[in-house]
Amino acid sequence: MTELWNPSSTGVMRLPSGRLVRGRGLRRPLPADDPAPTFGVYLLGKPPPQVPWEKRWLQWPDFRLPADRAEARAVLTEVWWRSRTERVEVACHGGRGRTGTALACLAVFDGVPPGEAVAYVRAHYDRHAVETPWQRRYVRRFTRA
Repeated sequence: MTELWNPSSTGVMRLPSGRLVRGRGLRRPLPADDPAPTFGVYLLGKPPPQVPWEKRWLQWPDFRLPADRAEARAVLTEVWWRSRTERVEVACHGGRGRTGTALACLAVFDGVPPGEAVAYVRAHYDRHAVETPWQRRYVRRFTRA
């Protein structure tokens, strides 16, 4: 089994089930003392930089919503499942809007009611997460099924 994230590391959010996911802004360097992710999902308008671990690109322009919502659901489902046994990171350029929105959707998968998921991520990841009204609405309408 892979060693999971240190819960006190920068950007690591604990979901109610105990799963750990790291959110990150790609404009910042990787945390020096943390191991590398085993899987990364990059929420960007253009292809992400090369990394030495397995990755997925979810086309998601800055301040917007995912270009393909069905693909977003599939990718976030994979993140949620893999976070149980792997070091998974979710990242966009700044690490707040798109990353916060994705983390809020993961919280919904983990049992947080959609209407409370943004507050959960703001309390447990970044107080400025989920930046736009349409990102907040996307989370409120996100369902577990």
